[in-house]
Formats: sequence, C-alpha cells, structure tokens
Amino acid sequence: MLVPEISLTPQMVNRFIARFGEEKIAILHSKLSVGERYDQWMRIKNQEAKIIIGARSAIFAPVEDLGLIIIDEEHDASYKSEMAPRYQAKEVAKYLAKEKKLPLVYGSATPDVTTFYQAQNKEIVLLTLTKRANQSSLPQVEVVDLKDELAQGNHTMLSTKLYEAIKENLKQKRQTILFLNRRGFSTFVMCRECGHTMKCKNCNITLTYHLKTNRLKCHYCGYEQDNVTICPECGSKKIKYFGTGTQKLEHQIQQIFKEATTIRMDVDTVTKKNSHEMILDKFKNENIDILIGTQMVVKGHHFPNVTLVGVIAADGSLNIDDYRANERTFQILTQVAGRAGRENLPGRVIIQTYNPDNFSIECAQEQNYDKFYEIETMLRKQLKYPPFCDIILIGITAQEEEKVANVSKELYEIVKKNVEGMDTIFVYRPMPAPIDKIKNYYRWRIILKGTLDEQVIDKINLSLEQIYKKKIKDTRIIVDVNPTNMS
Repeated sequence: MLVPEISLTPQMVNRFIARFGEEKIAILHSKLSVGERYDQWMRIKNQEAKIIIGARSAIFAPVEDLGLIIIDEEHDASYKSEMAPRYQAKEVAKYLAKEKKLPLVYGSATPDVTTFYQAQNKEIVLLTLTKRANQSSLPQVEVVDLKDELAQGNHTMLSTKLYEAIKENLKQKRQTILFLNRRGFSTFVMCRECGHTMKCKNCNITLTYHLKTNRLKCHYCGYEQDNVTICPECGSKKIKYFGTGTQKLEHQIQQIFKEATTIRMDVDTVTKKNSHEMILDKFKNENIDILIGTQMVVKGHHFPNVTLVGVIAADGSLNIDDYRANERTFQILTQVAGRAGRENLPGRVIIQTYNPDNFSIECAQEQNYDKFYEIETMLRKQLKYPPFCDIILIGITAQEEEKVANVSKELYEIVKKNVEGMDTIFVYRPMPAPIDKIKNYYRWRIILKGTLDEQVIDKINLSLEQIYKKKIKDTRIIVDVNPTNMS
C-alpha cells in the first residue's frame, strides 16, 4: 500500500491495524532510523508482515508472495524520485503487476490526466465511487476575487468573507484549516532604494525570511544567513519584506484572533522524528482552533470537527513554469476542499484568488473533474503535451557557466543529427533551466517531444555515448522521461 506523504502514514496505519491487527503490518518511510528500517525489512523478508504501508521506496520491499498493489492518491508528484536513482513508483508497480500477474489499484479523487486518459481508452479499468465516505455531502465552495478586496482597501491576507467565516467558526467551537503553499514569513526581501533582492550565494533564487530565527534561508540548498537591515548594494535602510508564507500567516492570525489556538504544519515544523504525527494528533485531540499549513495538510486527512477550509492564495500553483500548472491547481484545490465537512457537520470552503475566471479554479469550485479533464485534454492535444506525447528532458549541470552552455550546444547538435529523419520526435534548442543555478551548479536543458519508443531510446543512448567520448569533465547529464518538475 503506497501513500504519497509520510504525514499520511500514521492515519493509514491506524486504519489497517484496526482492521487486520498490528502484527501483520510493516511500515517503510524515510523518517525511520536505519535500525527500524532494517527490522521492518527483515519482518517483510521473513514473511512475518503481510501488509506493507509506505512512501514510494516501499515498492522495492522484499515481498516473497505479492498479491496486490494499491497506490493511494496516484496523481501525486511525490511518487516520482527526482534524485538518483530516478524512478517513477507507478511504473515500477506496473512492471511488478505485469510480471507477477496481479492486480494494481490506483486511487484518487483527482486522477492524473494521463491515468484518466488511459482509463477512457480502456487501457485500464475505471471504477467510480459515486458517494462520499460516511454519506457526508460535499462542502459549499466559494471563490473570492482578491482584486475586489484590494479595491475596497483590504490589504490583509484574509478576505472579509474568510475573516467572518473564521470568526463564526470560532464561536461555534469548530475547527478551521488555512492552506498556503509557501513556507517562511516573507518570500523575498528587497531594497526599495535600488531594487536589490537578497539571493542565495549558491542558487539563483531569492532567500526567504523566517521570523522565528530572524534569518534568511534558501529552500533549495539550505544556505542560511543573518537577516539584513542595510542593503549590501547601496547601503540604504529601506529594506522591505514582500510575499507571504505560512509563518507570516500564523503571525497575522494570532494578532487578529487573539483568543484562537493555532498550530502550523510545514517543512520547518516537522524536522524532528514523528513531528508530523504529533502535530496532527495535537490538532485533532486538543481541538486546536486553526491548523495552518502547506500541501502537507491537504491530502487524505480526516478531521471530523473541521468545517471550514480557507485557501489563502490559489494562484501560487497557477504561476509555475509547467504544462501541468492547471492540473496541479485543480488537484490541490479539490483535495484541500475535501478536508471540510467530512462527518455530519456541513463544510464550507473559501478560495482566495486573483484569477477567479481560470477554468481550473472554476472546476474546483464545482468539484467537477469530468469538466476539468475535458478542457485540459483539449488544450494539451492542441499543444502536443502528455498524454498525447512524451516529454524527454535532458538536464546538463556544471560548476562553470561557459562549460555547461558549450556541452549543451554540442549535445543538442549530436541528438539532432541522430534523430534526423524521424518524424516521431522533435528536439528543442538548449536553454538555461528556469532556475538556472542550484547548489553552485549551473543548469541547462534540452527538451524532446514525441513518442518514446525503443528507437528513440537507442538514439538518446547513442548521443550520450558520443558526448562522453569527448571526455567532458565535471559535467553531469541526466535524462528524465515525463518529469514531474519542469523547473
């Protein structure tokens, strides 16, 4: 049984223990110590555990007599490993299911567009659940246009409607979840005199201000530095904090609703072992009024007393440089809306956005997957994106900017020559990646679009052999098929 997030594991484990008993279950995820992982591994190998629950790496568990694979929230991007060894857990599961002739079950309220396309084309069987768990009704979803809020002079993070809803919820002793997919206090720090922004010295990315530690942090490489009060470029003291993160949201909520109890769940608060479990248990058992969090709070959690969900900024996932931006937005909004009103109490969801007319936000408001799928596949067919083709990303990294540019251009010429005459594949010119420097490595990429078959694979492998024969030093090349992260 695969789950996308470690934070979901305790809840899933508790459900399985209640049904099948503790002695039959093994758990595998990255927060286990080496010793704990070894113990679980041996229990599986010795056939003491009959059910394995874990994140993506659990697919490699040494199961002797495998009979069924279930992938929960199959649309989730975390099933793809972006680091070596690069693998897609769904592809590994598909291979195992085929080899061992056993059923593979995908579960999702918002299926991956490619998976649903396969179901529509009868490549996989589609089973539809028409009712919500516990027979509860879907929450009422409202969209607030933040442009109107600004026009009315409201510059806080909460729209008037969301503020009133939280106030009412506190009065009713009901719980609220506030979702903002960005951690930290301010997303960038800038000098208002000369426009200089504080950037990471290792990555071409702005540093995020963290209030609690009064430090600037890079969320890519972990670099930290003291907060600045004087601009290092012009010496001005006009330093301004822009953007918002979960820390800032928590700070504002505590000032607006002084009587409310709050708890925050993001990467910064789940650093210790079992901290995700402790936060969720505390929220549920101590009936804490407001849970503030990133996408960790979105998926699969069941809190009977949560009747209000507020999405602070729905546009964050719309503005990413990725063809899946609409799909990610629809999925995340529909998933977070699903946290409200899961028992007998009616649920309410308020989505704040600057783009209320975007079709993914409209479809999420209606909780209408079929409508979203129809529009999204029509767009992807016109633009030739998956599932109508494959995207092969060749990433080139090196510590010298000139070297990475030269190797990229050379590799592009080799690939172009090798696939010449093949009308199934198109090669785009090499370009710097959207985030062109991470951990002191400059990043370029070559994108290929088309149908990935044996012939194309052979041509790419041949191109890699030819470029490596040129003895390119200190340059790393990776090939990623249908990447989940285009940045």
